[in-house]
Amino acid sequence: MKRVIEYRKLLEVDKNVTLKELKSIYRNSMKDSHPDKFVNDEEGKIAAEEHSKNIINAYHFLVSIAVETTEKNLPEYQETINNFNILDFHLEKQTLFVTYVNGMTYEYIGVPRNVYVKMVNAESSNRFAKRHIYGNYIYRKTGEGAEE
Repeated sequence: MKRVIEYRKLLEVDKNVTLKELKSIYRNSMKDSHPDKFVNDEEGKIAAEEHSKNIINAYHFLVSIAVETTEKNLPEYQETINNFNILDFHLEKQTLFVTYVNGMTYEYIGVPRNVYVKMVNAESSNRFAKRHIYGNYIYRKTGEGAEE
């Protein structure tokens, strides 16, 4: 969740921002901090490049968790979680990465360590995820699968 909050703060948006608004804010932010504006200022150019990278990362991340994106990808997501078992999962800084048998990878943001430990110890990670992960945490697709 920390990453979501930081990215929203960086672009100065709230959780209800639309994709159209987000795109406009992103473009304006990039205009203001584009490295090409710093022609004779090498130090300013380096700082602007770093800031631009942060803006780009924030924009792509927020687009991937936006309501419109989630709704658009919902059929594919539901097919994955309902028809394919979990192949592997791991937790990194309250982000649960889940890879399914079809090769799709999703990350669930804000998962506490104690929930992850319960998932590790669960008799069925699929059943645990359906009851305690899906629908409770912000998610986004991070990897494509190769369906057979």
